[in-house]
Amino acid sequence: MIPMNIIEEAEVSFKKAIEHMVNEFARLQTGRASTTLVEHVQVEAYGSKQAMKGLANISTPDARTIQIQPWDKGLLQAIEKAIQTSGLNLPPVNDGVVVRVNIPVLTEERRKDLTKFVWKIAEEAKVAIRSSRQQFIGKFKDLEKAKEMSEDELKIAEKKVQERVDHHNNEIDSLGKKKEQDIMSI
Repeated sequence: MIPMNIIEEAEVSFKKAIEHMVNEFARLQTGRASTTLVEHVQVEAYGSKQAMKGLANISTPDARTIQIQPWDKGLLQAIEKAIQTSGLNLPPVNDGVVVRVNIPVLTEERRKDLTKFVWKIAEEAKVAIRSSRQQFIGKFKDLEKAKEMSEDELKIAEKKVQERVDHHNNEIDSLGKKKEQDIMSI
């Protein structure tokens, strides 16, 4: 009998790889304002570093502006400094009430670099899935060696895992193409 819990465990692992990839995609600067660009920036506040999204209301009033309105006005300078040192290369503007971040228009060269990076992230997700596949197929082989599973059941289990891998690889390609189109559209 094929232990379905191992296949379900593999499915969870595959989904985590895709979820990580989607989170990485969200952090890419596409030339459009997105709250995800700054919500994870660490701000020195109240004696420790905290994620921006826990300290302020973050919104996008237009396609090229991110607006950060802290719940405590005393954090305006800390938020401004955190954005400056975050490596995002985005200039914050503190007007005493909110911090605004203007997103510059991407050059064609920068767009091409970003699409290469998208496919690098996608490939990393595929590598993570392949690694998980090997781990879970190894579990099935251990069961077969321990005579808890027949050779035929092993082949069926390997096929089921491979079907899930193929499905998720297609999903990765689809998400990568969508992100590439998002970056390349002006």
